[in-house]
Amino acid sequence: MSVTLKGQKLELVKILTIFTSIDFSGNRLEGPIPDMLGDLKALYFLNLSHNAISGSIPPVLGNLGQLESLDLSWNYLNGTIPAQLENLDFLSFLNLSNNQLVGSIPTRGQFLTFSKSSFEGNLGLCGLQLNKKLLNYNEWDGRSG
Repeated sequence: MSVTLKGQKLELVKILTIFTSIDFSGNRLEGPIPDMLGDLKALYFLNLSHNAISGSIPPVLGNLGQLESLDLSWNYLNGTIPAQLENLDFLSFLNLSNNQLVGSIPTRGQFLTFSKSSFEGNLGLCGLQLNKKLLNYNEWDGRSG
């Protein structure tokens, strides 16, 4: 992952595992979320919003058992929301809005407590929070049942 800091582009090779809070919002970060973030077991707060991060949400983020706040909004994330995120029992704030996520919003754990605003702006996403069900193949292509 590269970071632009005071006009200089730096490549992050290793992040200390003792961090409890990371806010890299609005830093023009590009590329995928590194799997190494899943090793930060003490992390309570992760904000990577308003960047140009692409790829899928790594399932290893489900290993962040202490995480209370996760903001990945306003990026270019695609794919589905990993079921492993249902394991984040302390998660009280989630914002995945304005990405390119698809599929069903998980229906267990803390996901039942998040509002529509956590998921808006992902046209391919569906679930109770968005009042939108997943279309089956026949509904998608316009054929009847």
